[in-house]
Amino acid sequence: MAKDGKDGMKYDISNIKLAPTGKLRIEWADENMPVLKLIRERFSKEKPLKAVKVSACLHVTTETAVLMNTLKAGGADVNLCASNPLSTQDDVAASLVKDFNIPVFARRGESNEVYYFHIESSLALKPHITMDDGADLVSTIHKAKKHLVPDMFGSTEETTTGIIRLRSLEQNKKLLFPVIAVNDADTKHLFDNRYGTGQSTVDGIIRATNILLAGKIVVVLGYGWCGRGFAMRARGMGANVIVTEIDPTKALEAVMDGYSVMPMKEAAKKGDLFVSLTGNTTVIAEDHFKAMKDGVVVANSGHFNVEIDIPALEKMSKKKRVIRNGVEEYLLKDGRRINLLGEGRLVNLACAEGHPAIVMDMSFANQALAAEYLVKNYSKLSKKVYRMPEAIDKEIARLKLKSMAVQIDTLTPFQKKYLASWELGT
Repeated sequence: MAKDGKDGMKYDISNIKLAPTGKLRIEWADENMPVLKLIRERFSKEKPLKAVKVSACLHVTTETAVLMNTLKAGGADVNLCASNPLSTQDDVAASLVKDFNIPVFARRGESNEVYYFHIESSLALKPHITMDDGADLVSTIHKAKKHLVPDMFGSTEETTTGIIRLRSLEQNKKLLFPVIAVNDADTKHLFDNRYGTGQSTVDGIIRATNILLAGKIVVVLGYGWCGRGFAMRARGMGANVIVTEIDPTKALEAVMDGYSVMPMKEAAKKGDLFVSLTGNTTVIAEDHFKAMKDGVVVANSGHFNVEIDIPALEKMSKKKRVIRNGVEEYLLKDGRRINLLGEGRLVNLACAEGHPAIVMDMSFANQALAAEYLVKNYSKLSKKVYRMPEAIDKEIARLKLKSMAVQIDTLTPFQKKYLASWELGT
């Protein structure tokens, strides 16, 4: 399936002729990613990733393209495969191959078989570093490609779902190399997860359905940073928001933030729109479908489509049809209809373009600097999941503020002394 490009470069994409459109869109994203641009300028001079091989399993979007070009500017040998079958922007994949000579293995709508073939193709690079959006590269290495481990420096992970999988590996003492939890960086989850997911989830739902959120009862499953972001945006557009949670502290926060909080079995009877953002499996299950009203809309904005029990929905239905692009209408045996968006995959990417570049700027700045950190420090790191170093996190925030022409105060020497002392007080 893979084709040969310049200098025998292998790739597998949908249509190389889409490159001109993709190139223009990449340029647009680049203009909205000033922090990554500053990092790329430094990388071009210093080459901190010289001769480092990087395999990336990320959403193939314009913003990811800017990251790939930044890593390449730093001297890395990079390739890219998709982290979700419906998140690939085919014109971007084409431009990366044709205009930037970066191998891409991704086709929008690819089958499960092709998806894993592309992961295998990416790992054929024998990477020193992997970059994951959901831990599929790391998982594949641990299951079937342990021979790659001796040459690896480590990995970076950008999703809550991926971190859950990696911490499980670590807790079971099976993690084979260090991982930097990019998702845990403040400049990632406080902005990407909250503001990026909040806006792009609304965007995906509205593009797919053209529904009016004002007056709708919207059920938000999960009140992590992604759930908070979407709940905030849905309420801002006039929706009546219900939150479901399993964590008492997060549930209490949702109550204090002014939302209704209840078990999903109760919320299922009330909602017009259901959106899962948990990182867990089967949070919208068969019993919930049985309780839902006719004509409800169901979507997922967590990384994997397992959050919605689609096999149960299939079993309950007598037929289904694609009623709009990205909308499958399931006709249940009792006559009710349930509308599933984006095949239950990430609705913000399956039905829209994902996060705005301005917020992905910080997330991918973390990815680029995490790779540099691994190159410099891998020999001193244990086989653990590490939080992004605070100094790097703060530097990214500083650069972002600078790009926005925002200035802040600094501590005076007297204030520093006060904060460092125990003697001073009342």
